[in-house]
Amino acid sequence: MAAPIETKVKASTAATFGAGVAIAVLNDVQADSSLLGPLPAWLQAPLLALVPAVLTWLAGYQARHTPRSRYGDVE
Repeated sequence: MAAPIETKVKASTAATFGAGVAIAVLNDVQADSSLLGPLPAWLQAPLLALVPAVLTWLAGYQARHTPRSRYGDVE
């Protein structure tokens, strides 16, 4: 059984997703799709939102996790 994903990883992913959405909205509001060049406009918004979130999740998952004792005791 795989260990559960820590809260810090989930939180960092959500924060990055929010930032990506904000960038996508700014890109759309400014009507300047040159940020991602040749990609179609409909693909730019999801790409800007998902790529940073996925990269952050991977980085957080690969980072050292908080050590835990077997019985939940704080050492």
